Amino acid sequence: MKPIVLVVAGHVTRDAVPALCAELETLLSGPGAPVPDGVPPAPPGPVECDVGGVVRPGLALVEAVARLALVARRSGRQLVLRRVGPELQGLLDLVGLADVVGLGEPGGQGARREPGEFGEPEGVAEVRAPGA
Repeated sequence: MKPIVLVVAGHVTRDAVPALCAELETLLSGPGAPVPDGVPPAPPGPVECDVGGVVRPGLALVEAVARLALVARRSGRQLVLRRVGPELQGLLDLVGLADVVGLGEPGGQGARREPGEFGEPEGVAEVRAPGA
């Protein structure tokens, strides 16, 4: 199954967190969402969250990651962060979220995949924090 990709960029504030969660819920309910008529859906793939464009990562971003991980889990998926910088990595380690979400490679390169492993993402959204 192709991953759903949410791109988070700019400076994330606490006010932006509900909009990020709503955007992910919209992506998860789009094409490829589980079929409700008792038909077992295909095993869901990961939800990828690209945080490489975030400036000044802080506790609001950590809150966003925690809430996005909950939204993903409610759909039977795992949140995987891509392009995680050292500042965000340190914050996630500090609060214990590094063990909860999947992390890309150190240095912000993201998780390695074989070419064509997932193909094109099924849902891609870029969400910029207000004022970014």
